[in-house]
Amino acid sequence: MRTLDAGTSRTGRRERLQDVKKPFEQIVDEHGPAVLRVCRAVLGPADAEDAWAETFLSALKAYPDLDPAANVEAWLVTIAHRRAIDVKRAETRRAVPVARVPDARPSRDLADDEDVQDLWRALKALPAKQRQTVAYHHIAGFSHREVAEIVGGSEAAARRSAADGIASLRRTLTTAHEEREPRP
Repeated sequence: MRTLDAGTSRTGRRERLQDVKKPFEQIVDEHGPAVLRVCRAVLGPADAEDAWAETFLSALKAYPDLDPAANVEAWLVTIAHRRAIDVKRAETRRAVPVARVPDARPSRDLADDEDVQDLWRALKALPAKQRQTVAYHHIAGFSHREVAEIVGGSEAAARRSAADGIASLRRTLTTAHEEREPRP
């Protein structure tokens, strides 16, 4: 009669089950502390736990499709980092309470302001890609990597295009200003 070792199959050979994933609860137990550290590092302690929970909710949805050979910790940390960035972006979009609501009307009519008109003309004169990268990066606040994903191309190309666009705007606006107000 053959005795079975705890680490053997019924055939007596040691075999590992291939392509079998751990239960998700075990994944949370093993990698939860690392994910929480990432969230705290990016957000601070106040919002870290919410981002941690959102990370694991997103991961739970995607876990069935994850390659069994994937680096689970790296995958979770990537999700955590993206969730933390989402929380940071949401903060910048939230209304900030103030003691007194400012007057909704601007103090001057910007449509008639020559500087504003010069800026719009200069923006319209930029090549499309420069105009888009300037708008997405400097006005909307996207990173160069995100801008590259939106407009197409590499991060370096988006960085260069935005820099060229800003340089062109500076030259154009400086010239327009000097033409209106010549030096004494």
